[in-house]
Amino acid sequence: MPQLNPNPWFSIMLLTWFTFSLLIQPKLLSFTPTNTPTNKTTTAKPSPWTWPWT
Repeated sequence: MPQLNPNPWFSIMLLTWFTFSLLIQPKLLSFTPTNTPTNKTTTAKPSPWTWPWT
């Protein structure tokens, strides 16, 4: 079975992984997000629900 022979596929996987981690990933991480996150304003906590049967 060719799937069990790691000779060609392991080197292809390593080459792909190194290409992604060393070349592509820094380029992707350098982009700035278009919408910057802002802090939520804290609002007053709503009063608990009053159940009619209690």
